[in-house]
Amino acid sequence: MKFSTQEEYGLRLLLRIAKSDSSKGLTIPEISELEGISEANAGKILRMLRLAGFVESARGQTGGYRLTRAPAQIPISEVLTALGGKLYESGFCDLHAGVENICTNSIDCSIRSLWKTIQTLLDGVLDKLSLQDLLGKEQEVEVYVTNLTEGIENKITS
Repeated sequence: MKFSTQEEYGLRLLLRIAKSDSSKGLTIPEISELEGISEANAGKILRMLRLAGFVESARGQTGGYRLTRAPAQIPISEVLTALGGKLYESGFCDLHAGVENICTNSIDCSIRSLWKTIQTLLDGVLDKLSLQDLLGKEQEVEVYVTNLTEGIENKITS
C-alpha cells in the first residue's frame, strides 16, 4: 500500500499554509519554493484543495492561499479522500473482477475482509487526526499518533 505524491504534497502544502504568519496567505511561487516542488505541481494540488474547500485564494498584489477553516477543523481523513480517495471503497470489488462481469469471489472473499478491516483501522486514526495535530514537531506528532492508535487497537481487541 502506498500513498501518492499528490496526497503527500497536499498535506505538506496545507501544513505550510497553516504555519504561515502571513495574513494575506502564500502565493504559488512562495509555496513552491518553500516546499521544493514545481509551481505547476503546487498549482495543480492547490486547485484540488481549493475545489475540496480546504483553501481559498485571493488574486492580486495582496493575494495568496489561506485555509478556509481553522487547522483543528480540517480532518486528515477528508484531505486524503479529496486528494486520492480511500484505500477501500464499496465499489472496489467491481473494479477488480478480472475478465468476468463480477468477481468470482464476490460471495465469500477473505481479501475483501482484509481491505475492509484495514480501511476501518485507517479511518479510526485519520478521522481523529486534524491538520492541527500535525503542526507539532515530528517526535510530538509521533507520540500523539502512537497513543491514538493504541487506543483504537484496544477498542478493537476488547
